[in-house]
Amino acid sequence: MGSLLPLEGECPKFAQLYIYDTHNETMNRLNAVNCKERNEKLDEDIVQGLIKMFDESNELVKLFRIVRDKFERGCLTSLKLRLLGRQADDSKQYEQPTCDEIGGLVVGDIGLFDSNRDIVIELKAGELKRITKLNPKFMSLQYPILFPYGEDGYRPDLKWSNDYKGHDPKRGRVPMRAFIAYQIQERGPLLDTLLKGGRLFQQFLVDSYATLEEDRLDYIRKNQTNLRSEIYKGIYDAISKGDSDANNVGQKVILPSSYTGSTRYMLNNYQDAMAICRHYGNPDLFITFTCNVKWPEIVRELDNKPGYKGEDRPDLISRVFKMKLDDMINYIKSGKVFGEVEAGEFYKLIISAILNF
Repeated sequence: MGSLLPLEGECPKFAQLYIYDTHNETMNRLNAVNCKERNEKLDEDIVQGLIKMFDESNELVKLFRIVRDKFERGCLTSLKLRLLGRQADDSKQYEQPTCDEIGGLVVGDIGLFDSNRDIVIELKAGELKRITKLNPKFMSLQYPILFPYGEDGYRPDLKWSNDYKGHDPKRGRVPMRAFIAYQIQERGPLLDTLLKGGRLFQQFLVDSYATLEEDRLDYIRKNQTNLRSEIYKGIYDAISKGDSDANNVGQKVILPSSYTGSTRYMLNNYQDAMAICRHYGNPDLFITFTCNVKWPEIVRELDNKPGYKGEDRPDLISRVFKMKLDDMINYIKSGKVFGEVEAGEFYKLIISAILNF
C-alpha cells in the first residue's frame, strides 16, 4: 500500500483517490485506468454509483474520507491512518451485521510500538508498503467491490461459533483454510456477492490460496527447531569433528513431509509406491481422470445462474469433480470392474497425487 497523498507532480491512484482532489474523483478514477490497452470506454455513471455506494456503506472508505476532511482543513502535521489488525473478542465479527462500528483510528503520532499486523499509511512516502496477510482488512482493501462494507476477513484469533459442532475442541481457533472454505459457500442470492465476481472471484481464489500457502510456509520457517531437530544434530556432529566452520554452515529451511509437494513428501510417496510394487507386483493400468465443464451436473447448476460460465465458478467445478472422482474410486474398489482389490494402499497414493495437482 502506498501513501495517503501522491508525490508532487504525480496523479492520485489506489487509496489516494479517496483523499486527494475528490471534487474530480470520477475523472481521476477514469484516468487511473489505462483504457487504450483495453480498447473500451468506462461508464461514468457506474463509477459514480460505486463511489456513492462505498461512501455510504464501506467502513474503510469512511476512514479515508475522514483523512480527506482533515487534509482539506489543513491538518497535515504527521497525519497517519492506522487500521488495527487485532480487535477485542466482542468485535463485530461476533455481533449482528452493522455499519456503525469504526474499524480504525486516525491519529497524529503512532509511536514506536506498532504491531506488524497493523496497517500504517503515511501521509506522503516514496515507496510502497507490504500489508501482512494476517490483517483482517487485507482482502477488503484488495477487493472493495467483493467486500463493499469493508467487513473483516481472517485473523489468527478468530473463534469457532458455539453452534458449530464439526470442529476439533482441542483447536480453539479457526484455521485459515476453514475460513476461506466458509467464505465461498452459497448462502442465497442476497449473500453471494463474492461468488458473483466473475474473473475477480477467480483472482480472489488465487490470492486466497497464495495467502494460505504463505501462512503454512511461514509457520514451517518459524518452527524449524521442532520440525528438523535431526538436521541440527547433523550440523553439531560436523562441527564437533572439525569438518566445518560454524559460520559457514548457514541456516536452511527444510520442508517436512507433511507439506504437499515438498521433496520429502514426494520421496515418501515414491518409496511407498515402490514398496507396494515389490510386494504385489507392478500395476497393470494407468488411469487418468479429468474434469469436463460440460458435465450435466455442472451445466444444470450453471443454467440456474444466468450469465455464469464454467470458469466463473471454479468452486462449483471442483466440488463436482471431487464427487465424481470419489464415486469412480469407490466403484473400482467395489470389485465390480477389475475384480477384488488386493493393494488398497494404492488408493491412498492416488489421493495424495490428486491433492498435489
